[in-house]
Amino acid sequence: MGILTIPAVGFLVVLLGILFLIGEILVKARGLFGLLGIAIMGAYFSYHLTEDNFFWLILLFIGGLLLIILDGKVINDGTFGAIGAVLMILSVAVPSPSFTYGMMATMGFIIGFACSFLFLKVFPKRSMWDKVTLKDRLTGELGYNSLNQEYKELLGKKGVAETPFRPIGTICIDGKQYSAITTGKWLNKGETVIVEQVDGTKILVGKPQQSERTSQ
Repeated sequence: MGILTIPAVGFLVVLLGILFLIGEILVKARGLFGLLGIAIMGAYFSYHLTEDNFFWLILLFIGGLLLIILDGKVINDGTFGAIGAVLMILSVAVPSPSFTYGMMATMGFIIGFACSFLFLKVFPKRSMWDKVTLKDRLTGELGYNSLNQEYKELLGKKGVAETPFRPIGTICIDGKQYSAITTGKWLNKGETVIVEQVDGTKILVGKPQQSERTSQ
């Protein structure tokens, strides 16, 4: 396990461990991703942790992971998820033998966390993330034609972000409020937005200048 003294190896180990752990939370992988993530991170912690810091750093890591799960299952505004991610980063960076190693471990965490969302393109997602992706099962057969038509008429309209987008939030168009999701960028409260896509009752918004460049 002496190979774990190399910062690049620590980077790769943390990246893979977080990739699979967060992937297990996001998609239905029958526990395989979870087992891989636990095994990889277990190897990382077993090498770097000592008797003095083992308990509180493991507690920090597990607590952060639970906050991310709580955010996805109950709250869905990204706040607890962000706090949980910070706690997990601290748990992998603090026991690092050097500043360089700690930075590499942090980068591995961030990249692994971001790349885990790519699993959503391949595997079925867990139902706990329905609110985040704003998937609405309302159909015309259930009598929601008028609602869907109202949403379709929002396409191309400009509005104002009533809340910060991380990446979901609320917009106001023509005096009415709607839940929406950005096309990838975080937005601040008060920013002007434009509706770029409508799918049923799912509204995707972006900044006006981004939409204009895309159309050109």
